[in-house]
Amino acid sequence: MENIYNTSSVLVLNRFNLPSETLFPAFLFATLSYMIILFCNLFLILIITLNKSFHQPMYLILLNLPVTDLIGSSAFFIQLIKELLTNNKTMQYSTCVAQAFFIHIYAAGSVFTLTAMAYDRYIAICCPLKYNTVMTNAHVMMIIASLWICNLFLTAILFFLLLQLPRCRSELTNPYCDNPTLLSLVCANTTINNFYGLFVVAISQIIANGIIFYTYLRILIECFRSKRSETKSKALQTCATHLVVFLLLECLGLFTILAYRLRDISPHLRGFIGVSTLIFPPTLNPIIYGLKTNEIRDKMVLFCKNKIFSS
Repeated sequence: MENIYNTSSVLVLNRFNLPSETLFPAFLFATLSYMIILFCNLFLILIITLNKSFHQPMYLILLNLPVTDLIGSSAFFIQLIKELLTNNKTMQYSTCVAQAFFIHIYAAGSVFTLTAMAYDRYIAICCPLKYNTVMTNAHVMMIIASLWICNLFLTAILFFLLLQLPRCRSELTNPYCDNPTLLSLVCANTTINNFYGLFVVAISQIIANGIIFYTYLRILIECFRSKRSETKSKALQTCATHLVVFLLLECLGLFTILAYRLRDISPHLRGFIGVSTLIFPPTLNPIIYGLKTNEIRDKMVLFCKNKIFSS
């Protein structure tokens, strides 16, 4: 049986199959999309880090969102652009594993960050008098460190279990590498891997959705109790922004997970949903927060005006 195992470090790519005349337009589109994602997320990072007025708990936690978006989009687009530019039909197995690892870091990190942001808004709106006491710099750093440690630990175990399994296939048809794609190359019992993967997804979803449902329900109740229309409007606007970003990521992520479990779904539809998860949230998140958060929007406008007039 050991003779059937594939020990080659090279994987065969059979996922885009684009006609030669469409390679260059696809390359331009992918490059432009990646540049937009880079610009928007790096701009948001710069606005938060360079302005001391944003060195507050909410913005320090928010800072992790563009970081995770850059990790996920870079893992996808750099490899995609390279394939379109060279029209290469092979890929190193180690490169595929690295891409999958960073894509999972992006997905879990985004969910954990949005959950931490919901907790911050809950303390700010429902317990405003305790906010400065609870959300100290040490507490915020502990929250940020915890979400990254949990993310790295859970993902590392997932890929440790994966790398223990022998491969007997070498053809990749999915538009990008992830754990289910790599498991499809394995010719061994993957029950433990599947169980652990579903366990991590279930636990993270239950915790994230539970915290966000509870915090936003309490925030909504508090807003309706408040007699100050200005406070109510600002709170609802901030929470609506967070909720839109969370629902966008959750819907795309859950559709992607379900698409792997449902055999009748077209591979093209599965690939489109998965790619959408790596394109739309990283593109829209900085735009949504930039336009919907008054303080960030004002700083962005001021920054652009200063650069235009100074030039």
